[in-house]
Amino acid sequence: MPNITPDHLPLHGIRVIDLGQYIAAPGATQALADLGAEVIKVENPNGDQARSIGSYGEAIIRAYNRRKSSVVVDLKSEAGLAQARALIRSVDVVVSNLRPGALDRLGLSADAIRDLNPTVIFAEVTGFGKTGPSARRPGLDIAAQAESGLMYVTGEPDRDPQRVGVPVIDHATAYVLTQALLASLFRRERTGAGDHIEVSLLDVAVNLQAVNWADYSVGAKPVRQGNGQPSVAPAADLFTTTDGSIVVSAYTEEKFAALCALAKTPELLEDPRFRDNPGRVAHRAELLAALAPFFAGVTTEDALEMLTAANIVSGAVRSYDQARVAGDVVASGIFVEAVTPDGEQYTIPGLPYRAVSVPRTADGGAVPDLGADTDRILGELAVG
Repeated sequence: MPNITPDHLPLHGIRVIDLGQYIAAPGATQALADLGAEVIKVENPNGDQARSIGSYGEAIIRAYNRRKSSVVVDLKSEAGLAQARALIRSVDVVVSNLRPGALDRLGLSADAIRDLNPTVIFAEVTGFGKTGPSARRPGLDIAAQAESGLMYVTGEPDRDPQRVGVPVIDHATAYVLTQALLASLFRRERTGAGDHIEVSLLDVAVNLQAVNWADYSVGAKPVRQGNGQPSVAPAADLFTTTDGSIVVSAYTEEKFAALCALAKTPELLEDPRFRDNPGRVAHRAELLAALAPFFAGVTTEDALEMLTAANIVSGAVRSYDQARVAGDVVASGIFVEAVTPDGEQYTIPGLPYRAVSVPRTADGGAVPDLGADTDRILGELAVG
């Protein structure tokens, strides 16, 4: 593999303004920074709201603001607006997820930004889009999980709806926004034209459930059912082992036969309840009960090894402590070493893919202190 230096990364030379708060927009610009872009995090005098919500907010700052510069600009002042306009003229990309209408009220609408810099790519993240009845509502991850149907299908059938255990819509929106930004940058390389991108948390949340929506379109009614996939079995079903638990998917006839052989339950193949997939789905509880004794007698790692040897898809349910030291995670090199503004080192996942042009390194970069680069960057632009 060639020796890739920072000036050879794919986005070297691309300059980005990050007007983001929390996760969705900063997550996208974090990916751009890891790809070599210069990202300027423009913050108000109080900083990204995540800076003021305690330890969880501090974790957000550490997770999504590495390799960035921080510039304090008071957008509520005329001097601050002049600074913002100068910055916009100097960059390739502007990304925002400020409250709906906030930039418009400041005179920095999409059209105004494009007037300042016709080749700029302006991307904005909203909670519910800009055209519907909720266009002016503030929106966070949990609202999108709730209103998209995702919470409705998450959890046990006889319990309350549950949110996913991480802000999955924020994270997915960051990925979607990164994809859109890269596409627009590629288009600009070919045409010289700028772009205006809109991404909503609600759209992303709906899109993440495409399989469920396809099923719904032909009459199915997705509901909460806990573990297990609704139309195949065993699939994503959980079994308890001597020291933990494991999920197993073996719903094709070949894999189901292999699982029965492994579990020493060949009689299940002749049981009329389990002879085909519809029967196994209808009698899932009885099927899982029949297979459970095998898993209850082995460790998670032994079960994983045996299932792998039988070419059956499975996964050990791991805690964060266990996942962090698991062989595959360690071998992947996904964790990088980053540095807080106070000089404290911490580990954080880096980009979740490999490319010849983007090699994995242990250096995750540093998080800027609030306003650390204000004088330098605004001084370069000759604005006060």
